[in-house]
Amino acid sequence: MDDIKKRSGIMAKVLIAGRIPEQALNILKEAQLDIDVFDDSEALITKDELIKRVADKDFLITPLSTQVDKDVINSAPNLKLIANYGAGFNNIDTDHAKTKGIPVTNTPKVSTTSTAEVACGLMISLAHRIVEGDKLMRNEGFSGWAPLFFLGHQLAGKTLGIIGMGQIGQAVAKRMHAFDMNILYSQRKPLDSTTEGQLGAKFATVDEVIKNADVLTLHVPATPATHHMIGADQFKAMKDSAMLINASRGPVIDEAALYEALLNHEIAGAALDVYEKEPHVDDGFKSLKNVILTPHIGNATVEARDAMAEIVAKNTVAMSNGDKPNYVVNGVTD
Repeated sequence: MDDIKKRSGIMAKVLIAGRIPEQALNILKEAQLDIDVFDDSEALITKDELIKRVADKDFLITPLSTQVDKDVINSAPNLKLIANYGAGFNNIDTDHAKTKGIPVTNTPKVSTTSTAEVACGLMISLAHRIVEGDKLMRNEGFSGWAPLFFLGHQLAGKTLGIIGMGQIGQAVAKRMHAFDMNILYSQRKPLDSTTEGQLGAKFATVDEVIKNADVLTLHVPATPATHHMIGADQFKAMKDSAMLINASRGPVIDEAALYEALLNHEIAGAALDVYEKEPHVDDGFKSLKNVILTPHIGNATVEARDAMAEIVAKNTVAMSNGDKPNYVVNGVTD
């Protein structure tokens, strides 16, 4: 790769398409890059604004919530890198970027701990009706402790089904194994026996995991293969006492089928941090007491977001210096 700054004699231009931690700006400024930040705290950048502002840029740093489609990519003839601020990258037309020779990067690994903690927190809160109890106390209150009042379920001894046993899935298994849950998981290939032993995990088919889970948690990317992988048939196969957790990607669940399953008591409850048509949340879910809804906070910690900022900034600086960036997801290496 050419050193862009040396070749051009001017500062390379970076568009940051949304507010991100100051740490990234400091790294970019130290590298003497020309920075343009969309700094609206109330709204996301529109497609028209993105096309206008990226037109003369060398690098684009974009949050996961912003769509970078073919039109956006074509509007920036000088674009040499799209650095996605997020572990996912389904918001970017990675194939079209590849045809243009533009690497697309993401920020994996650093979200693992935070996302796993949120998934575990959701299942604990759902099982013990913590959010529901908070709402009760803020409104009508309660008349006092009683043996059969507001009963939930303990997780110890229950089966946690995990679909997707990558870094986040394993981090969830590690934490909930410490809660004395039995771990049943499914992915393309089983883990090695040593790792399975450490996690107390047993490999099974997707159907077996769905059928036997007391709590089912999803940790898969959004791809055509995973779209609506949990739908009406899967809800019918689940225990009517089972709970569903989704802190991965919204489209992996058929939300219309989930709503019907909850209404018909095919499953006992759900906790969602991501949504099929995010940021839209179906009003039906808001009326159900056995549903917890959170605003995509899986990696919303200072620690994770700072680490993500460092990755996108350092990848941008690397490209400006003619070096290869880390975490390229679309196969462009030169």
